Amino acid sequence: MKFLIIGNGGREHAIGKKLLEDDPFVKIYFYPGNGGTDLIGNNVKKYSSILELVVFVKKNKIDITIVGSEIFLMQKIVDIFHHYKLKIIGPHYLAAKLEGDRIFSKSFMNKYGIRTPKHQIFHNYHEAVKFLEDNNDSFAIKTNGIAYGKGVILTHNKKETKEALKMIMVKKKFGKSGDKVIIEEFLNGKEVSIISFFDGKNIIPFLSSKDYKKIGDNDIGLNTGGMGCIAPNPHMNHSIWMDFKKNILIPTLEGLILEKLNFFGFLYFGLMITSNKIYLLEYNTRFGDPEAQTLLPLLMKNNFLHMIKSPFQGKTVHLHWKNYCSCCIVISSKGYPEKYDIGKKIMGIEKLKEPFFISGARREKNTWYTTSGRVLNILGIGNSIQEARYLAYQKIKQIQFENYYFRKDIGL
Repeated sequence: MKFLIIGNGGREHAIGKKLLEDDPFVKIYFYPGNGGTDLIGNNVKKYSSILELVVFVKKNKIDITIVGSEIFLMQKIVDIFHHYKLKIIGPHYLAAKLEGDRIFSKSFMNKYGIRTPKHQIFHNYHEAVKFLEDNNDSFAIKTNGIAYGKGVILTHNKKETKEALKMIMVKKKFGKSGDKVIIEEFLNGKEVSIISFFDGKNIIPFLSSKDYKKIGDNDIGLNTGGMGCIAPNPHMNHSIWMDFKKNILIPTLEGLILEKLNFFGFLYFGLMITSNKIYLLEYNTRFGDPEAQTLLPLLMKNNFLHMIKSPFQGKTVHLHWKNYCSCCIVISSKGYPEKYDIGKKIMGIEKLKEPFFISGARREKNTWYTTSGRVLNILGIGNSIQEARYLAYQKIKQIQFENYYFRKDIGL
């Protein structure tokens, strides 16, 4: 079989490695890929339009395309591929709005009784500031559009909230994504990520995981695309799972079917566990990053390939997991998620034992160089989270490049 994987990060490298583990004879193309994907498949040159990519898929007889990056989803890549009767894993444009348009997403949650924090929607800065006149609470300020995992700012008083609103709506830090904002009730609790696969009829949950969004130890500083992840999440006990299924997963499935938002692909539930309830904070309509890198090594052989093929064959799959824990640590360029330098020489990659994934690096004459903010995903697999994190941090000692950075508290 031939696959095309859309994206250029560690998630796409992990998806490619898992497909090859399931079947060493598959042929994989990556668009546009990175230095790591170039080692296990063929990176495709950048095209000026999705239609040119369609021509490539037809010419090379690609069996299935898997969309990793949300950027392409909002560019209607799935709709265009469907028009040309090409098999693709990912949501069509309207379903992708569950991630790409937070106001659309909140309306969906409210309509189908999906438990989510209280929230208010604002279309301009002055309306939002007026709302704060008699309100000094803590909030989560969210851009309406996608901001590559960085469009949520947590505030603790009126001054911080006003500053966040000004940065988003007036200074346009996130461009048009901040034209509208959601001011959401701040919940104290434990964050959980549930990645799932939607085959058009059923939502099949993966193991639970915990993503570490903040740049700094102890969850301080700016939001990032993710600085680490563990699986399974120790806070996701049986009663919380039942609460999740009853108040979030089942009504989500009902809503997707009734609204004709069926698709073949991944659905990410970003959740918060409070003292006795679980709330849905947001959907993503793709595999999370670094959740993909954390979860896929725990999935039994052949499960992933069967899952990807299953909706096109009209089959339902049951996922089976290894009885291990996983800890993924992201090594980034200092300055990320804001300004950072690239082109730094990386030493030690050739000594790393699997599993590990390249997020932002290129190889030139057997030497590796940084190309992005998030550079490497280092993974430890163990009998417990403690063992997994110990092994991951031991592996990090082999890596060195100028101004590299990683959190020291992943898995604690």
